[in-house]
Amino acid sequence: MDTGTHIVMGFALGGLATLDPVVATDPATKYAVMTAAVIGSQAPDIDTILKLRNNAVYIRNHRGATHSIPAVLLWPLLITGALFFIFPEANMFHLWLWSQTAVFLHVFVDIFNSYGTQALRPFSSRWVALGVINTFDSFIFTMHVIGLLLWWLAGFDPAFTFIIVYAILFIYYILRFQMQAAIRHSVRRLIPDAEEIIIAPTIRFNQWRIAVKSPDHFYVASGYRRSVTILDKYKRVPVPESILFKAAKKDKNLDAFLHFSPVYRWEMAEYNDCYEVKFIDLRYRSKNYYPFVAVVQLDFDYNIIGSYTGWIFSEEKLRKKLTFLPGD
Repeated sequence: MDTGTHIVMGFALGGLATLDPVVATDPATKYAVMTAAVIGSQAPDIDTILKLRNNAVYIRNHRGATHSIPAVLLWPLLITGALFFIFPEANMFHLWLWSQTAVFLHVFVDIFNSYGTQALRPFSSRWVALGVINTFDSFIFTMHVIGLLLWWLAGFDPAFTFIIVYAILFIYYILRFQMQAAIRHSVRRLIPDAEEIIIAPTIRFNQWRIAVKSPDHFYVASGYRRSVTILDKYKRVPVPESILFKAAKKDKNLDAFLHFSPVYRWEMAEYNDCYEVKFIDLRYRSKNYYPFVAVVQLDFDYNIIGSYTGWIFSEEKLRKKLTFLPGD
């Protein structure tokens, strides 16, 4: 989920924690738990700072180690240990318990969007992504905000309020799974030989992005309610085992792209002064454009002279990135 949603979820969990008699009756523990719930709801996303290095490092590592099983167990211990010095009179066990709940909830809700997490590390490096909730879901965010306003401004009991909120959201999640299943059924009727179907939610409630692999083609489609429309169809051509592509795959930007993207097509162009290899993720078509790409430029001796991976919404901006960001 996005940062804003994780923040309101942290405050909501702090309110829900008043179900715990120790938290409800001990002011020191209550304030410590509220602080821990907000921090714990953000802690796994500390890897966002990797953006300061470059896109390749961020793409390859975001929601990886910081969302793994060891991290989910370690974060609450670090949070509890730090807050002990601020709230020494708080009940440490209950502080740890709600810190653990906050961190677990963060990682748990992240698996429901299309980006997913490597939540099973170190046992598996597979990305767990259920693709039923957009990174920002206005209904989920709004329900939390309504709950917080009822608590802070109207004086409603926080525990009871957020039990109701989460009961509604539980039903909402079930609905989203049913909607996704209906889209998947429509895709299978439209493309009977589909080998893999990737369905991603959008910010619009009834709108879905779809990428499909069949034995011979890639399909890009959009879904609306139960209807599916094929937008693009590409011949499925294996990546060549040529010297050029082997050299390009040594680039860190392309390596990060291939690590992250399960369905893509490639292009190759030859210019007066270089070769250019371009890989295009097919999951994010927007306004007739595919914005998530990796591009590697190589000289005629197959040395990498420039590269980029990330979100680009025009060819002009991509050219500028390649001019000012050499591969290293």
